[in-house]
Amino acid sequence: MIRRRELLAAGIAAAAPPEAGILDAHTHFYDPNRPQGVPWPPKSDPLLYRTVLPAEFRRLTAPLGVTGTIAVEASPWVEDNQWLLDLAGREPLIAGVTGNLDPLSPDFPGLLERFAANPLFKGIRLNQTKLAAAGGAELRRLANAGLQLDVLGSPAMLGYVVRLSDAVPELRIILDHLPFDAPREQPARGEYESALNELRSRKPVFAKVSGVLRRVNGSVPADPAVYRPALDELWDVFGPDRLIYASNWPVSERLAPYRQVLAVVRAYFDAKGETAAGKYFRLNSIAAYRWSHRRR
Repeated sequence: MIRRRELLAAGIAAAAPPEAGILDAHTHFYDPNRPQGVPWPPKSDPLLYRTVLPAEFRRLTAPLGVTGTIAVEASPWVEDNQWLLDLAGREPLIAGVTGNLDPLSPDFPGLLERFAANPLFKGIRLNQTKLAAAGGAELRRLANAGLQLDVLGSPAMLGYVVRLSDAVPELRIILDHLPFDAPREQPARGEYESALNELRSRKPVFAKVSGVLRRVNGSVPADPAVYRPALDELWDVFGPDRLIYASNWPVSERLAPYRQVLAVVRAYFDAKGETAAGKYFRLNSIAAYRWSHRRR
């Protein structure tokens, strides 16, 4: 089944104009061979600690119909934002960059203005700790600049997202690496469900479906039916207009090859119909990141 879908996707990619196709809204690019090295991933990670650049991503994904990506900066080094923007400037495959800046830093206003001057800079990503500490005043700067916020964390993060959405309702917020494994114990379970229910009506809050696959009894199932309940929950909360395709490549390779990551969600969203699939694989990411097609 996976091979058949690869072949179908390859045919679609060959026939489609360059502005069509799948946009992968979450990838990482980096080069440990730089003189300064990289702060992430660590040398102790043999799978990820290697040069990872767009040429490799293109070879893997072009036959599957992927025509662009949003690159997410994982490094906390400020100048790595510039490194990634420079890479994006040379690589039309990169439709936009989500940077890594600390909104609690006194330098944040100036740095945000500096990087936002580049139209490929679409916003920043925060982890759960910084999201909990940041206030609406700092993050309102993103909304005022027309930028987005990616957020990364555990199910407990959703409560902070609701709070931020209350404080800055116009801010586009993208939840990274869903679906979560819901807490089993109370009160955490109730808080999780309550926060999800609150997010139903928060139209500027999007869910990036980049954490679907799971290891079960030592292996990673390829059967899409295994993942349907978790995807159903996301569909129920966010609907067809706020779910975004993303792979989290190359981190996703810890679980499965790219073709398997894509095949699982393709089976689910293709079954929702052509319109819903088109939104999930491309159009919703335009609404969230405000990226535009780049001529090659």
